[in-house]
Amino acid sequence: MPRVLFCTDTYPPQVNGVSVVTAGMVSGLHQRGWECAVLGPSYPLTGRRLLWPPDVARGFEVPAMGLPSYPDVRVSWPSSRLVRSVFDDFQPDLVHCATEFSIGFRGMQEARKRGIPVCSTSHTDFSRYCGAYGVPFLRPVVRRWMREFHDRAVRTLVPSRAAQDDLRQIGVQRTMVWGGGVDADLFHPRYFSSTTRHRLGIGRAFTFLHVGRLAPEKNVELVLSAFSRARLQLPDMALRLIVAGAGPSEQVLRSYATHGVTFLGAVDRTSELPSLYASVDAFVTASTTETLGLVTLEAMASGLPVVACREGGLRDYLEHAHNGLAFVANDVDDCTSAMVRLVSDASLQERLRSGARQTAENWSSSRELDRIDELFRGEITARARAPMSPHALIPHVAR
Repeated sequence: MPRVLFCTDTYPPQVNGVSVVTAGMVSGLHQRGWECAVLGPSYPLTGRRLLWPPDVARGFEVPAMGLPSYPDVRVSWPSSRLVRSVFDDFQPDLVHCATEFSIGFRGMQEARKRGIPVCSTSHTDFSRYCGAYGVPFLRPVVRRWMREFHDRAVRTLVPSRAAQDDLRQIGVQRTMVWGGGVDADLFHPRYFSSTTRHRLGIGRAFTFLHVGRLAPEKNVELVLSAFSRARLQLPDMALRLIVAGAGPSEQVLRSYATHGVTFLGAVDRTSELPSLYASVDAFVTASTTETLGLVTLEAMASGLPVVACREGGLRDYLEHAHNGLAFVANDVDDCTSAMVRLVSDASLQERLRSGARQTAENWSSSRELDRIDELFRGEITARARAPMSPHALIPHVAR
C-alpha cells in the first residue's frame, strides 16, 4: 500500500477552499488504496482538533497560534526535529505540500533531504492579495517565493487554466490543472427545504446567497452595494441577500448592509450548507482572485444560477447565459443589472439552473480523484525505476 504524507498549514475544522480540497484528496486517496497521513496545525483555541477519522488518515499536529484579528488562521513553525520524527514514523513514499507556508515548506525541505518525490498545490495567487491588503509593493517578493517553492516539486497542481498561466508567467513550468472537483452528491437540488426557507425568514422572496470568507480580497462590499441598488430598481419585488461565512471583514460588512441582508456567520459545511444552497434562488460573488471558486461550483451543483465575474478560475466553467450571468469585474452597476435581469426573467432562471447543474456534473470530484491517484502512483513508480540522488529530485532554483 503506497504512503502519502500531506503537509498543510490549514485543515478542517478550519473551513476554506484549501482545507476542503486537501481533506477531500486525503479521503479520496484512502478510498483508492493509499495509506495517508496529515501534518497540520493544532486548533486548541476552538476546542477542536484536526478532523481526520482514524480509519482514513493518521494525524500529526504542529503547535500553532491564531492570528489576533483572525484566530481561525493558524500560524506555526514546526521544528526540524518534529518534522524528522514524523517522516521517520510514517515513512512516506510521496509527500504532498498543500500550502507554501511553514508546514509545507518544512515538509518540502525534509522530503528533499531524503530523496522522496514531492508534489505541491498552488491554490491561491497570493501576489494578487497584496493589492487587496494595501501592500502592492510586496508582490515581487511573493512571486519570487511562489516560484522558488513550486519549482522544487516534481509536479505542481493548479485548480484552473488561469492559475496555470499565472504560475508559468513567473517561471513555474511543471504544472497540471487539477481542481479537486465538486461533490455533486453532497451539493444537489434535492436538498431544497421549505423548513430552511422558513427558518431564514425569506418566505417567497427571491433570495441571493453569498458564501465565503469575509475578507478584503472577496470584494463582498460590491455585492452588498449591488443588492441595495437592485432593491431600488425592483421596488415591487421582495428581495433578500444571505451572507454565509466569517472573517476579519465581518463587522465592517455588517455596518454596510441595508435592509434585506442577513449575515449567518460560519455555517457547517456538511450538515447545513447543502440545504442552504438548494433552498435559495441564486448565488452571487464579486471576487476576482479565485483560482477555482469552489463555492461557486457547489452553488452550481445545487442548481443555482450564478451571478459572478468571469475572472481567474471561473473562466474555466462560468458560461454567460448558460449557467450564470457574468458581469464586468469591480463594476457595481453591471452586477446590479445582472441581478435585476435574473430576478425579472423566470425562463432565464430555469435555463441557468439546468446549465449550472450540468456544469457541476462535468466537474465531478470522483473523476478528479482518479486522476490524482494515477499521477501520484506514477511518480512513485518513476522514482523506483530510476533511483536518483536527493538533490536530483529537486531542480536548483537560482535566487
